[in-house]
Amino acid sequence: MTVEFEGFLQEHRIAYFSMEFALNEEMPTYSGGLGVLAGDTMRSAADLDLPMVGVTLVSRAGYFRQDIVDGAQVESPDAWQPEKWCRSLPARVAVSIGNHDVWIGAWLHLVEGHCGGVVPVILLDTDLADNRAEDREITHHLYGGDDAYRVKQEIVLGIGGARMLAALGVKVLKYHLNEGHAAFLTLELLRRHSHTVQEAGTGALRYDTAAVRSRCVFTTHTPVDAGHDQFSYALAEPLLGDFTDGAQLRALAGEDRLNMTRLALNLSEHVNGVAQRHAEVSRRLFPGYEIRAITNGVHPWTWACDSFRRLYDRYIPHWCHEPELLMRVNGIADEEVRKAHADARAALAEEIVRLGGVRPDAEVATIGFGRRMTPYKRPDLLFSDVDRLREIARRHPFQIVLAGKAHPRDAGGKQLVGRLHEYARLLKGAVPVVFLADYDVRIARLLVSGVDIWLNTPQRPLEASGTSGMKAALNGVPNLSVLDGWWLEGWIEGVTGWAIGRDGSHDDAADDASSLFGQLENVVLPLFYNDAGGWTKVMKGAISLNASCFNSHRMLRRYAAETYLR
Repeated sequence: MTVEFEGFLQEHRIAYFSMEFALNEEMPTYSGGLGVLAGDTMRSAADLDLPMVGVTLVSRAGYFRQDIVDGAQVESPDAWQPEKWCRSLPARVAVSIGNHDVWIGAWLHLVEGHCGGVVPVILLDTDLADNRAEDREITHHLYGGDDAYRVKQEIVLGIGGARMLAALGVKVLKYHLNEGHAAFLTLELLRRHSHTVQEAGTGALRYDTAAVRSRCVFTTHTPVDAGHDQFSYALAEPLLGDFTDGAQLRALAGEDRLNMTRLALNLSEHVNGVAQRHAEVSRRLFPGYEIRAITNGVHPWTWACDSFRRLYDRYIPHWCHEPELLMRVNGIADEEVRKAHADARAALAEEIVRLGGVRPDAEVATIGFGRRMTPYKRPDLLFSDVDRLREIARRHPFQIVLAGKAHPRDAGGKQLVGRLHEYARLLKGAVPVVFLADYDVRIARLLVSGVDIWLNTPQRPLEASGTSGMKAALNGVPNLSVLDGWWLEGWIEGVTGWAIGRDGSHDDAADDASSLFGQLENVVLPLFYNDAGGWTKVMKGAISLNASCFNSHRMLRRYAAETYLR
């Protein structure tokens, strides 16, 4: 690393900690929405020239590659070589795990913005010759292993990450915790903001929690208690060793179990959920805490497909730096919007053929669904009445493109993958159904732009925010979605898309399915086939009213104004 580059790292920066980052299509250091959001945050920071630094684990073994064999998900390793996309940094730091030290190295990846800015991301790595064999694997597997492995990873991310930034000379203005995985960094800050006092003849440590709180921002993403990382003290305390006082830790993280979210809540001055409804749910989940809302967004340039990039460049200059300008899309001729979408559909069709599927019919409405495969996302809701689907398709033909990975230990999610393939078999000849294996950022870009209708069917209120629908809107694809997460804010019936069910209604799968089928049969598909101008008007509504607002530039500007610069 050159002296000039050392100076670049040592600027005052906002430190953004996340267990995963989607930084590059060739770097499998993410599993889904949390990592994609982190990557989009870095890309917007580079575009807006906001001084940030990302901190994560190198995850050498990646997440996993998904193959489909006889309708079932089969996982295989997705290892990558950091030296291809990163440069090694000379700093080394140690953390104590159990009764011994674990050494941590670092890699540097540069995120280059579309407008010329650059933001560094530090990837922590324990695969060093100085470490024991088992410790060398701590930073290998993203969300792998048991609870002990997870605690070790979170020690490396939080404590090791804070120490690595100090070793590199980064002057941290604020620490932003993207979910609770990095909450141990607050314990490292507590140690820095402590002093010894004499009590009853002994030297006791006093901690300046206010000083720590003033430097920390926490974004929670999970609307159910079971989704927050929690560990037994019998497991965690031996791994933490004498790093922290047990009584102090229980006061901050919970008496019965070490709750990483509660630890972050107690030591962060600003706490926010990722949509207005999610903030409401979080306040009920954690009463007594002030939890605000900053709704997520997606990076404009990254998620606009090539044809819409060209369209926006021609008619809305500077849209990718000021995405609010997309409100002007109504000034673009309908036929040009339809041509851009036709090009996106063709790109998706080519990918489906490349993967061995049957080319979709270019004249038939295409429904897209791409999610992490897990029960609360309800990917099977659309197929809850296959006879009704056949009946609808006889009047208004449609085709379906699906994608999504189930976590290797999520038995329910893996069963859903198999069930979707069975539905595809049952509907053969009536409704073409394609499942795209190994869902990743590259496939996602093709999918959100190349379908006509974006479907989202989560169980309320478990969709904290959701961002795939925002990506679809950026490409003029309207949403047909359950009223949860961001869609409660973006939905204008018949203008930006359509609702499934009602806000505040009981979460009843049968009611939601009835609403979904009714919308398809009576509203959405008739409009698609019978009123080209009306359909294009909804496409433009999705762009002008959703894409102009639900982007990571707006999101990051709010973080800067409301948290980072205060």
